[in-house]
Amino acid sequence: MAWVVVSVTAGFVGLAVLACCAFKVYLGVRRFGRELERTRSRLAPKQSALRDELSRLEGSRAPQAREDGVRSS
Repeated sequence: MAWVVVSVTAGFVGLAVLACCAFKVYLGVRRFGRELERTRSRLAPKQSALRDELSRLEGSRAPQAREDGVRSS
């Protein structure tokens, strides 16, 4: 009968360990999400400036003739 008590106790201890690990993973994911959002907000102005400059450069580029490009047979 003692083996039943030991196995049930071991099961609860195992679940407690898994719960602790899951909580640590949850905290890490939450911290990583905050870091990503902070980085995204820091890079947004630079991304906007690069996008504006790219559209300006594409608008000022002269169109190329079809014969000037590389052909694939």
